[in-house]
Amino acid sequence: MESTNKEAVNLLNDLLERNYDAEKGYKKAAEDSKSPVLKDFFRDYASQRYDFGHELKSEIRRLGGDPEKGTSTASSLHRTWIDIKTALSSDKDETVVEECIRGEKAALDDYEDVLKKNELPISSREVIQRQHDKIQAAVNRLNQIERTL
Repeated sequence: MESTNKEAVNLLNDLLERNYDAEKGYKKAAEDSKSPVLKDFFRDYASQRYDFGHELKSEIRRLGGDPEKGTSTASSLHRTWIDIKTALSSDKDETVVEECIRGEKAALDDYEDVLKKNELPISSREVIQRQHDKIQAAVNRLNQIERTL
């Protein structure tokens, strides 16, 4: 694998890991939510992140790389922190939404960092930009939801 492709594969694998984390986080949020509407919302976003992962895996393979498997240690700690905070909170749904916003903002930062790199081929950049825009839309929607809780 060319060194440029290797760098691109590493960047894409970092985003893939982020999406594994987000998918699991949204599944956990659906479990923790009291509201049926929020449960459906979180399940939809878990499914979206699953789809993002498959898109990234395809790009990684196209570049001659091997997709990473599993979530990051940091995300496991974050989900544990959500459990603790949720257990202590009197308003679970608000707490879960706040944590999802925080996680999505961190994902946006990661996507923006990757988009600044020159190592990405145009096809990968297009996938990442489209996913970034959908994550931004999720943040916007979560902020709307938070205002109604």
